Amino acid sequence: MKVFIAGGLGFVGRYITDILLRQGHDVTTTGSRKSPKAPEHTNFRYIEADTTREGDWQEAAATADVLVNLAGRTIFKRWDKSYKQQIYDSRILTTRHIVQAISANRPVTLISTSAVGYYGDQQDDVIMETHPPGKDFLSTLSMDWEAEAVAAEKAGARVAITRFGIVLGNGGGALAKMLPAFNFFLGGPIGNGNHWVPWIHIGDVAGALLFLMENSNCRGPFNFSAPAPVRYREFANALGRAMGRPSFIKTPAFAVRLAMGELGNVLLSSQRVVPHRLLEAGYKLQFTDIDSALKDLIQSDA
Repeated sequence: MKVFIAGGLGFVGRYITDILLRQGHDVTTTGSRKSPKAPEHTNFRYIEADTTREGDWQEAAATADVLVNLAGRTIFKRWDKSYKQQIYDSRILTTRHIVQAISANRPVTLISTSAVGYYGDQQDDVIMETHPPGKDFLSTLSMDWEAEAVAAEKAGARVAITRFGIVLGNGGGALAKMLPAFNFFLGGPIGNGNHWVPWIHIGDVAGALLFLMENSNCRGPFNFSAPAPVRYREFANALGRAMGRPSFIKTPAFAVRLAMGELGNVLLSSQRVVPHRLLEAGYKLQFTDIDSALKDLIQSDA
């Protein structure tokens, strides 16, 4: 396949890019860095581009069999009005421009990222893909983001939406932000630790993305999360066990909100997400419990 990945050298993008290249696919990625550390492979091409703007990069997107949209500013930074707009524009405008590049005269698959933030804080509710959206900033962002991607169906594209939970992997993402505290024996739950954490091993993110690429009957939203979400205190305990560190240092909710502002409310929200449609479609996750997932990642990074 010819695969185009917006944000293909980010935390998740690099992982899936390496797998696709090993499998013999042609991969073109975009990014904002002038000289990134990129794979040295004859089937790989990097295009420096601001995908929130129209440009020559869309010509590469127009020739792809599969387009994977992973682009977007990180949410793990204190929000102000200006940065929230950057979060929004980086996702909405990039998706809009990818869809503009899709030609109506050839079969194309668009796999576009969204997030479990779509659902907002749902306490103890079990959340499948049919669950209604929340009403906060991330919920509104996710709804608008998905609507931009679904517009590609008008050109005949097959569109799959991937609502990512917390992706656990080495070298980036949420785990990279958590490990320092545990390394210094300061790890533990935030708030009361009762909120549900929708997590997924990066190996299953890649596996599920490949599954969606290869299965033409897969359309619409898919929760990218393990089938066994855990409460945050269970997550912290599992990380402590994997690292051989204690996990009893609590960070009060008020301190999280004080340090992170509006993002603090997101970090304390509860989302008991399950991957109903992925399992229904026949994808078998490799990592289904938090202990095995964290043990795999900590040991492989040792």
